Amino acid sequence: MTKDAVQGAGEEADQAQSKKGLKKQQKEAEKAAKKAEKQAKLAADSQSTDEDDFAKDRYGVPQMVQSQQKLDRVLVRVQELTPEKADQLIWVRARIHTSRAKGKQCFLVLRQQQFNVQALVAVGERASKQMVKFAANINKESIVDVEAMVRKVEQKIESCSQQDVELHIERIFVISQAEPRLPLQLEDCVRPEGEGDEDGRATVNQDTRLDNRVIDLRTTTSQAIFRLQSGVCQLFRDTLTNKGFVEIQTPKIISAASEGGANVFTVSYFKTSAYLAQSPQLYKQMCICADFDKVFCVGPVFRAEDSNTHRHLTEFVGLDIELAFNYHYHEVIESITDTMVQIFKGLRDKFQTEIQTVGKQYSSEPFKFLEPTLRLEYTEGVAMLREAGVDMGDEEDLSTPNEKLLGRLVKEKYDTDFYVLDKYPLAVRPFYTMPDPNDKKYSNSYDMFMRGEEILSGAQRIHDAQLLTERAMHHNIDLEKIKSYIDSFRYGAPPHGGGGIGLERVCMLYLGLHNVRQVSMFPRDPKRLTP
Repeated sequence: MTKDAVQGAGEEADQAQSKKGLKKQQKEAEKAAKKAEKQAKLAADSQSTDEDDFAKDRYGVPQMVQSQQKLDRVLVRVQELTPEKADQLIWVRARIHTSRAKGKQCFLVLRQQQFNVQALVAVGERASKQMVKFAANINKESIVDVEAMVRKVEQKIESCSQQDVELHIERIFVISQAEPRLPLQLEDCVRPEGEGDEDGRATVNQDTRLDNRVIDLRTTTSQAIFRLQSGVCQLFRDTLTNKGFVEIQTPKIISAASEGGANVFTVSYFKTSAYLAQSPQLYKQMCICADFDKVFCVGPVFRAEDSNTHRHLTEFVGLDIELAFNYHYHEVIESITDTMVQIFKGLRDKFQTEIQTVGKQYSSEPFKFLEPTLRLEYTEGVAMLREAGVDMGDEEDLSTPNEKLLGRLVKEKYDTDFYVLDKYPLAVRPFYTMPDPNDKKYSNSYDMFMRGEEILSGAQRIHDAQLLTERAMHHNIDLEKIKSYIDSFRYGAPPHGGGGIGLERVCMLYLGLHNVRQVSMFPRDPKRLTP
């Protein structure tokens, strides 16, 4: 290429570059002009708003609540908005669930926990067009204080929990503004199973829900699930307290694996190592030896199992029971099953709203149970499975598929979702389990099942130091690490037994849900450590 040609090519490139630069400058100038125009319009609107807006003091974004003043204002709960409150002027604090502007009016749905109500802002004596526009532009999920007149409606509002009334808004103030873009939409989160797939509407997968758990927990379904879970804990405590049990608190940092297995989290403990408790087992028993007679505790349990299933968590809430009995460990089984039945009855009688709310999204058959609770022996369960074509040995532990199959067989034969399987093979139980006196292959141990899945594992415990030492050695447990536990049986210990219940599993199975993460507020599993 000649020198002139190179020069010409360079000039062309410069021209092309300058054209690009010119275009960019023009675009930036246009952008700046539009921005200036928009700001001028906003300023003009604001000026005209100030001049023409008779309702300017009836809406807006007040200063942040920093406890500047104590207002003598009663806020009414959305749940309490019934026809009895018709024609009353009230204040409500709620979230903007949805908003829809239509001409000179704006319809809002105000949500408070699992309850919601329709509200209306319309141009009139109490509201200007600027106020309607302001209400229509409030971001979803923002928290507002609203003064409104309660009005009865002629036609039920099917889309709201408060179907017989609506609110006619006279004042509206934004207490906390949500960002305009939400990571997920609440209406997508509560869409019934399968519905979104059929008509192409969005559904939210589990990981997205859990990554944005704070918003997911706002849904009516989540609100109902965790209120029912709170009810399970309350009923558990109340029932056992009425039976004369004492609630205890046990350490979660321990010197030896409670179950004698390898599935424990090791933590550094100053100049040595410690473990996170797999159960409060050893401490419950020590309390029985200390003459507390009947104890229970509610607390976290840790399992270092790399199980990524629908029912396993690495941290869950344990509802644990331990009690001394007189002559037969079936006294313990009867006490625990009666406690579970009282919980089921309490949920059925006091939490129908929550059960129905969850059922709208995840439909399931109502939970069935018998009084007294059905108790089958392990050999009977194995016989039922063999009859159904399952090939399994007498001392083989139940696999998850076999548990579920047995649950279906029991439901068909006895019409119950809750039953006890008694007399498990000794080989598949922990070292502190009392062997069956009549057949050393079996043990005085039991599991309890809901809808074919295990929710409780329990047994009569060995209360003799010599036998306990032998069984620990059989399981290759370092006796030095459980010395204080074994020593507690050297000074007289009553016969006793108990069990540990997984709170999340009880809630999942009672409601007929498919994944334990739905009923764990901030679940922990091998792949999730946040939020």
